[in-house]
Amino acid sequence: MIPEILERARARARQMGLPYDGALTPAEAYQLMTSDPQARLVDVRTQAELTFVGRIPGAVEIEWQSYPGMQLNPRFPQELERQVDKNARVMFLCRSGGRSHQAAVLAKQLGYAQCYNVLEGFEGERDPQGHRNTVGGWRVAGLPWVQS
Repeated sequence: MIPEILERARARARQMGLPYDGALTPAEAYQLMTSDPQARLVDVRTQAELTFVGRIPGAVEIEWQSYPGMQLNPRFPQELERQVDKNARVMFLCRSGGRSHQAAVLAKQLGYAQCYNVLEGFEGERDPQGHRNTVGGWRVAGLPWVQS
C-alpha cells in the first residue's frame, strides 16, 4: 500500500513540476499517517483556524503564517526542526493546499529527505456558492478531525 501511494504522489509531483517529493490526496496522507510510524503530518494553519475550524488528531501544528495579519512565522524552520526528524516522511497540510505547498518547498530546501503536500487541504476549494467544506479536503473525505 505505501509504495503505491508514494509512486502516485511522485507521479503527481513530476506532472505538476513540484520541487518536492510528492503530492498526496487527503486519504493517501491519512493512510501514510496511520501506516508509517515515521510519517508526520504537519498542519501549518493558523491557531485561529485550528481553534475555530478543527484539528487533526496526531498532527504536528506549526503556523506558517499568523492571524490576523498573516505575517510569515519567522520561527517556522526552528519549530519544524525541533518537532520533526529530517529523515521522516513529512506531509504538509493547510486550508486548501497553498501554504502547505510553500512549507514543503522550504522543508526540502532545509534538507528534509521526504516532503509532500496534501492537495485540497483541510477544507478544500470553494464551491460555486463560495463555500468551503463541500468540494475536496480532509473533512469532506470523512477523515478524523475534532473541533475545539
